[in-house]
Amino acid sequence: MKFTKMQGIGNDYIYINCFEEKVQNPSELSIKLSERHFGVGSDGIILIEPSDKADCRMDIYNADGSQAMMCGNGIRCVGKYVYERGIVKKDVLKVDTMSGVKTLYLDVENGIVVSVTVNMGRPDFQTEKIPVTYPKDRMIDEPVVFGATEYRVTCVSIGNPHCVLFVDDVTKVEIEKIGPMLECDKIFPHRANIEFVQVLSPEEVNMRVWERGSGETWACGTGACAVAVACAANRKTGRSVTVHLRGGDLHIKWEEKTDEVLMRGPAEFVFDGTIEI
Repeated sequence: MKFTKMQGIGNDYIYINCFEEKVQNPSELSIKLSERHFGVGSDGIILIEPSDKADCRMDIYNADGSQAMMCGNGIRCVGKYVYERGIVKKDVLKVDTMSGVKTLYLDVENGIVVSVTVNMGRPDFQTEKIPVTYPKDRMIDEPVVFGATEYRVTCVSIGNPHCVLFVDDVTKVEIEKIGPMLECDKIFPHRANIEFVQVLSPEEVNMRVWERGSGETWACGTGACAVAVACAANRKTGRSVTVHLRGGDLHIKWEEKTDEVLMRGPAEFVFDGTIEI
């Protein structure tokens, strides 16, 4: 089977062109290929497929085999892949996902996609839509006890569930301990992505992320969007911020007129390969 490894600021996936070949048991395949010692090594696999409602479709499987609704870094790489490989030769294209159809705007120089802006849609703060089990219909700066510790959290959906916590220093967060505890807490019926954010200025933040199904990753596009929206909702920043992640920077803008979130960042090829499965 042919595959392509790509990364968006360190969030790496294995991409399979399903215009050319079909994949059986993608969950099992993702577990096998994602293993960094015995497989190719990645945060999961992404299938690029034909779509009857968009230019193409992406289906995402995490490293543990679970299916993801949306991946902001992954969808930028899909845009670069389909453009540069000649599948969809348009600088504005639509990609179907489990979270709906997303519009991508490609910044192309000499035939190379140098950055991608994605319209991630409108954030949803409704607890039942995220989903999160909580007595209020919104969860913005709410006190919640996880384990024996009380945290103040903001929960939002960017096509998938996110829980944002503000901290003084992201480098000091015991993410391997706190991340899985919050991800799998009973208040999140479908688990959740957990973001830790340190506000540097009204236009700039640091963040780390514990991704549902993958653990700590170098970057998470939907997580960066969730952080930007949570910062603005808590009046800690403006509506346009640069988010510094372990793998690099994303630029997020929460449009006031449309309520839509725009995410801009890079996408890179790593290598092509073949593997026996």
